[in-house]
Amino acid sequence: MVLVYFRKEISLIKQYDLAVIGAGPVGLFAAYFARLHGLKTVILESLNKPGGQPEMLYPFKKILDIPVFNEITAADLTKRLLANLTDQDLVTGHKVSQLEKTDELVIDGEYQVRSIIVATGNGAFKAKKFPLKATPEAEDHIHYFFKNPDLFAGQKIGIFGGGDTALDWAQELSQIADVTLVHRRDQFRGMESSVENLKADQKVTLKTPYLPKSMQVEKGQLEISLKKVGGDEVTQETFDQILVAYGFRADNRFISKWGVDLDQGLITVDRSMQTSVPGIYAIGDSCGYPGRVPVIGIGFGEAQIAVNAIMQDLFPEKSLTIHSTSI
Repeated sequence: MVLVYFRKEISLIKQYDLAVIGAGPVGLFAAYFARLHGLKTVILESLNKPGGQPEMLYPFKKILDIPVFNEITAADLTKRLLANLTDQDLVTGHKVSQLEKTDELVIDGEYQVRSIIVATGNGAFKAKKFPLKATPEAEDHIHYFFKNPDLFAGQKIGIFGGGDTALDWAQELSQIADVTLVHRRDQFRGMESSVENLKADQKVTLKTPYLPKSMQVEKGQLEISLKKVGGDEVTQETFDQILVAYGFRADNRFISKWGVDLDQGLITVDRSMQTSVPGIYAIGDSCGYPGRVPVIGIGFGEAQIAVNAIMQDLFPEKSLTIHSTSI
């Protein structure tokens, strides 16, 4: 393990029972559940606002797999989770990097904690760029996320990608814009219900299997040539704006510097959600184990498992109430 030592006086270090790294839905729920058990908790988030990837990429998206809710938007889910935080400290704009491990854990020389839950999802993420060289003028028409669909109302929009994000964007914008979805395969990678809804939506034009070949700006619009995969056919499309949903290059590499074991970029955990380093736990899409399903609801359950394990480790003398309906 890499040990980093700091000159900062210990009196300046804030002390907590638990640090939750990541303020996406799973991290926010973990902090709430920790409060129920009396753990003094700080949440550290690298972005400038909480909510994680759902809030940043598609706050208007209707999430269908959250327990209790038939559907709920990402923005509303974030709002409800934040409302549960009463006395936890939430620090945004703080990208965690360093850890000193002695008798306790010191994060970036500022936070002395007794345990850590990593809930960073896929980590700090950067959008995979559109594969064609773009002039500054063209870049003004290329978007990798958006929060207000109304900005695209009445326009001709091209969406490039074949996963859940591309499908969600296409369905949302088809209500207010002329939408063409371009994907390099005939099959899509999104949730089956989303694929079926999209194929039934006559307001969305599907262009498959095509890849972008060239691009230029003409009269304030993007002219993009599309080449059919496996053939020589080339077609021209004109868009006012395009949205690119080719995914993100995730980065959870900071955790490997702490001596935590990774498997194909995911943090290895045991049945209590503890990593290979005692006192450090991982939940949500940051961790991996056989059979795990990457949905928010699973992450909520993992948060409860991790907090219960932390309580048993920090306070073995306590009789732990596992759930609110215990008799």
